Amino acid sequence: MSSVDSLVNNTAANTSLTANSDRMNDLTMSDFIKMMVAELENQDPMNPMSNTEMLQQISQIRSITSNDKLTNSIESLTLGQALSTASGLIGKTVTGVNSLNETVTGTVDKVSIENGEAKLYVGSSIINVGSVTAIS
Repeated sequence: MSSVDSLVNNTAANTSLTANSDRMNDLTMSDFIKMMVAELENQDPMNPMSNTEMLQQISQIRSITSNDKLTNSIESLTLGQALSTASGLIGKTVTGVNSLNETVTGTVDKVSIENGEAKLYVGSSIINVGSVTAIS
């Protein structure tokens, strides 16, 4: 095999691996559990999975489910903390950068949560809490 053929084959293999790993990253918890249950349902009856293997898979499902619940709890806690921080700024004068990359200074009139982020309303401008540079 020539070095050009080898390079083409390696590039194709790497592209295939990247595409497959991207698809694996897109799997949800539900997809993963469905795959594991399908594997259990479709195993060869003449050569069934050992009890140890089955317990390992059940343990994996429980572990993944627990991790998913923990992630959701942490996200909720983070959102609650951001809302608490933002609401503490109502009536305060802040300086920050808005979505147009303009520096805005003014009194926070209200706060909201949009797309999982706390937003401060300063006059007609909206500032992300993370974009505040000064509070007075």
